[in-house]
Amino acid sequence: MTSKLLLPFAAIAVLSIGAAIAAPVNYTLPEETAAFKPGPNLEVVQSNCTGCHSADYIKTQPQGEKFKKDFWQAEVTKMIKVYGAPIDQADVGKIVEYLSATY
Repeated sequence: MTSKLLLPFAAIAVLSIGAAIAAPVNYTLPEETAAFKPGPNLEVVQSNCTGCHSADYIKTQPQGEKFKKDFWQAEVTKMIKVYGAPIDQADVGKIVEYLSATY
């Protein structure tokens, strides 16, 4: 009976020691090279999007008239449904409007 318990207890002890001496990981993020353009609903975009994205990232998305509103609507919907972005439904239209008009 004691030999059956010895292996699990040894494994727990080894894992506990490893976790205790593990160093935290720190990342240094690069400087922003782009900024959000001024416009209506900028504050809504900043408060909802910048937790995960930089202005640089948003600027790299496809641009042009054929993308505009439908593209940004699909992107915001994807962020909510696929990635779990905590965006209030009341803010979705404001975000799409800003991105469509600005990018």
